[in-house]
Amino acid sequence: MSVKRIRMAAVTLRPTYLSFLFYLYISYCFCLPSSHDHTLASVTSRPPSGSLRRLPVEEVEALNAIARKLKITHWPQLQPNAPNHCDALQKWNFYNTTASTPTLRNFTCGSCDPNNTCHITYILLKTQNLVGVLPSEFANLKSLLLIDLTQNYINGSIPPEWGSLPHLTNISMIGNRMSGHIPKEIGNISTLQELVLDNNLFSGSIPSTFGNLKNLRRLSLSGNDFTGELPNSLGNLRNMMDFRIDGTSITGKIPDFFGNWTNLLTLYMQGTNMEGPFPLSFSNLLNLSELQVSDLKGGSFPPLESIQNLRYLILRNCSISGELPSYIGYMKSLKAIDVSFNNFTGEIPSSFINLNLTLDLMYLSDNKFTGQIPSWILINKNRLDMSYNNFAESSKPNYCDQLGNINVIASRSSSTNKLIKPCLRKNYPCSEIAKNYNIFINCGGGVVNFGGNQYEEDSLENCPSTYFISESKKWAFSSTGDSPAVGKPTYTTKNNSILKMRDSEIYKTARLSPSSLKYYGLCLINGNYKVNLHFSEIMFRDDQTYYSVGRRFFDVSIQGKRVLENFNIAEEAKGIGKEIIISFNADVDGNTLEISFRWGGKGTNAIPIKGVYGPLISAISITPNFSPIPAKKTGLSLRAIIAIAFGLSFGILLIIFILWFLRRKYYPNNSDGLIFQASTFSLRQIKVATCNFDPFNKIGEGGFGPVFKGVLRNGTPIAVKKLSSKSRQGNQEFINEIGMISTSHHPNLVKLLGWCVDRDEMFLVYEYMENNSLAHVMFGPGKGTLELDWKTRRTICLGIARGLAFLHEESTLKIVHRDIKAQNVLLDKELNAKISDFGLAKLYDVDKTHITTGAAGTRGYMAPEYATRGHLTNKADVYSFGIVLLEIVSGKKCIIHTPTEERLYLIDLAIELEESGKLYELIDENLCSKYSEEEAIQMIKLALLCANHFPTMRPAMSKVVNILESTDLVSIPSAKLGRSKSEDVRLKNFLELSESDNCSVHARSGDNSPSMTSIVDSFMKDCPR
Repeated sequence: MSVKRIRMAAVTLRPTYLSFLFYLYISYCFCLPSSHDHTLASVTSRPPSGSLRRLPVEEVEALNAIARKLKITHWPQLQPNAPNHCDALQKWNFYNTTASTPTLRNFTCGSCDPNNTCHITYILLKTQNLVGVLPSEFANLKSLLLIDLTQNYINGSIPPEWGSLPHLTNISMIGNRMSGHIPKEIGNISTLQELVLDNNLFSGSIPSTFGNLKNLRRLSLSGNDFTGELPNSLGNLRNMMDFRIDGTSITGKIPDFFGNWTNLLTLYMQGTNMEGPFPLSFSNLLNLSELQVSDLKGGSFPPLESIQNLRYLILRNCSISGELPSYIGYMKSLKAIDVSFNNFTGEIPSSFINLNLTLDLMYLSDNKFTGQIPSWILINKNRLDMSYNNFAESSKPNYCDQLGNINVIASRSSSTNKLIKPCLRKNYPCSEIAKNYNIFINCGGGVVNFGGNQYEEDSLENCPSTYFISESKKWAFSSTGDSPAVGKPTYTTKNNSILKMRDSEIYKTARLSPSSLKYYGLCLINGNYKVNLHFSEIMFRDDQTYYSVGRRFFDVSIQGKRVLENFNIAEEAKGIGKEIIISFNADVDGNTLEISFRWGGKGTNAIPIKGVYGPLISAISITPNFSPIPAKKTGLSLRAIIAIAFGLSFGILLIIFILWFLRRKYYPNNSDGLIFQASTFSLRQIKVATCNFDPFNKIGEGGFGPVFKGVLRNGTPIAVKKLSSKSRQGNQEFINEIGMISTSHHPNLVKLLGWCVDRDEMFLVYEYMENNSLAHVMFGPGKGTLELDWKTRRTICLGIARGLAFLHEESTLKIVHRDIKAQNVLLDKELNAKISDFGLAKLYDVDKTHITTGAAGTRGYMAPEYATRGHLTNKADVYSFGIVLLEIVSGKKCIIHTPTEERLYLIDLAIELEESGKLYELIDENLCSKYSEEEAIQMIKLALLCANHFPTMRPAMSKVVNILESTDLVSIPSAKLGRSKSEDVRLKNFLELSESDNCSVHARSGDNSPSMTSIVDSFMKDCPR
């Protein structure tokens, strides 16, 4: 990356402060030696060689005072008469990029005159854990352009003297303990472009003098205690691009002057006390990209029809009624829409199908939408929530399974109608007589004993909006909400602080949600219950760092009645890491108890990390305030009960014996005696690990079905392959085959950890490969993210060869893979190659000795004799290996699409270049000459030898391994191959019947080789006409 391009990138960033930080960081990374002791000051102010740079006496005194009042550690006490102040600062400056939260300290010397008297222009003290009071001495640094004190523990208020700084452009104090009113003198800084004060304790009203800041582009005041209305003078800020007041107590109607901000890109007003409706002037905001508003009184849908660049539209709990405007579906840039907790009616607009490709998040929960859930939603399956609406019942079979992880729990349907599909029920009717009367849940954690009761596990992790029923069927939870700004927020957490209670077991974990969390007690006996809610604030710290400045507020409702408003755990518990138990009585008359937690937009939303701000609950207990009625006596005598039990036991044993006898007679080749080297998993374990097969966790789709990433409870990452229903094996045959596959262990084979069979569903659990597949890295989304130098490519080739040699010659099973391709070569953290899907093709074949048009392979990688006649030997794998080898060396797919939309096949190109003596032209230009050309050409020749049309000419994989392991160049004979012939009608017809995955059988047009004609004829002579 050139320095010129870096600077151009920095200039385009918005706003100015981000540009400066980006330039500083990139310059540091690319222009200086890789030592964290180097300074940033030298980047932005590099004096003539050998010069001594001094600061004025008043600035030296001001810096020493600032260091003393902010309690800056390791400060180089500056002496007024020292000859080189700037060099002392340069040695003290520091930037740590390796920490989880980067830290930055930088005092920059600039504005030097001919006498080398300089001035301080930038002060950045980011994440330094400063604990002092904000000094007024900043005002003595008259050349100051930027002050950044982000993420510290600084107290006090902003000194009015700061208003005299004549050149200041940026102030950032995110995440401190600043309090008091903002002085009106700040309005005198006419040069100010950015004022960012998020997540502090500021109070009072916003000064009307802010209307004088004509150059202001960014005003961010979220997470403070501001009150009053927005001053009308803010309408003068016509350069405003970013305005945020989330979580404040600002009142009044949404001002009409917002329409003056025609350059506005971002507007955040979540959790304020403001009222609607949105003014018509909103239609002037043609550049608006993000609109996030929540908890608005008297709201209406904003006039957005003329705004085409909108990317994030959040209108949560804004009292909006009516139908969703259809024009939203034509916003081509829209990535997220959240209109939950409103009163929208009607159907989801049909125009929303246009958002299918761009939309990452759509939350329509807690409205009154009707009609069918559109079919395109079933295809999209991104972060979607349709829960708590009035959607119609579907007549489609397996409807709930088709919805996957889309939360659509609760329709208007009657709770007494047991025909309603469970995924749409609202009142969760019991399938049997209500019998539960106590429930204990350890939210976010495993099974624990507390207070003489066993609390059930609730450890489903990293799940966005979802609905989950416990294994005991006694309780369930529904999580709603997500953060568009967070890639993948967490939904369970462990304590970050020291817990300060005697019995802390149930407070070590918690469940949280970005927006709304509901727990349900199911099938409860009707009556009055005591509900204990266990809370402890375990996300924040109590250590006088910015980790301890976070504040969490949320509401709690039981049976639809709000019982806690703006509840603050730490405040009520009198500290971080302390427990508080709040008890309520609740009546249950419909066998279901609902406990709801909802975020109302208050508090901090980025401390300690983005996305941690919604409701948090540690444990729940539900116990009766009545004596449960014991079950009625059956009236049977003890003798009758014993007789019935004996008869049932005898009958069961008889049935087991008969089944065992029949199985031994008709299925002698079963799995008896088979030593399984893989574990069995329950479907629940797999669902918990993969977050109920959340589409966000989907990492691939192969010929045998989709693959999901998961994490076991012990933290082990796994890959779960959900096998396609096209498998024609029965459960026992499946188990037998998997048992055999599990015995195949080799460093270059993906390890099978276990399996699961649940009715008609079959799953395989593999070790997780951190770097996905070779196809992903070379041709897919991962292209360019990893450096595949020549040594790495050679190692990958050798790894594939070793894996195949083991399957063909060393394994007791002698497995032919049948589908070797770049997609089935996975790469671990160290980029070691491992072959996946070996042995699976047998699960999908009716005739295991002959393949017809259903050949288990991928077009383009399949050997000709296998693709056309189904003739299968291990030499078919050797052919496929040759094609993969060509891809690795050339960096090209086996099909190359030309500008004229013709297909050029890599094998044909290699043959042409070999015949013309120009094999070097096939070598990947991205290797940048950092390779041995002789080795690369040798590798191509080996690939051509493996891809010989005649199976007998192809080497065994053990021979290939020997060649690749050799440190000396081995002479490889030229592989005189015929080429494919697309004009041969019979072969072409076969190709059209085959399904394409990544490649196609190499059929190149315009090839009239006579030798190839005879070859194709011989291949096709046994095919049906």
